[in-house]
Amino acid sequence: MDLSRITPGLTGTAELLVADEHTAPLVGSGMVHVLATPVMINVIEAAALDAIEQRLPPGYQSLGTVLNVRHIAATPVGMKAVARVEVTKVDGRTVHFKVEVRDEKDLIGDGTHERVVVNVGKFAERVKRKLGA
Repeated sequence: MDLSRITPGLTGTAELLVADEHTAPLVGSGMVHVLATPVMINVIEAAALDAIEQRLPPGYQSLGTVLNVRHIAATPVGMKAVARVEVTKVDGRTVHFKVEVRDEKDLIGDGTHERVVVNVGKFAERVKRKLGA
């Protein structure tokens, strides 16, 4: 597997217009109608995919394995949240990212993320074996 097309400095972005279904009460992570942390994490992962997925060899994908983020400010319904990631290191099959999430007013989250690159066919077979299929 050749990951030479994935290099430090690559960036990706993803954005979300916060709607009621993205809020803490509706995903079970709090009581206030603001962007839920699990949804913010989803936007971070989407930004990481934007940075590298199109550069992977055919038949490969990346899977999130480590996420270390702070969710430091609330984003109300109707405001946009934008995640930006940057590849900081590629170590074998593992891609490391620096992450930052902002809404229209503030930095709302930051941290690091790691994804491992896998062969889709082999991964699917491991999942089947786990199910006993």
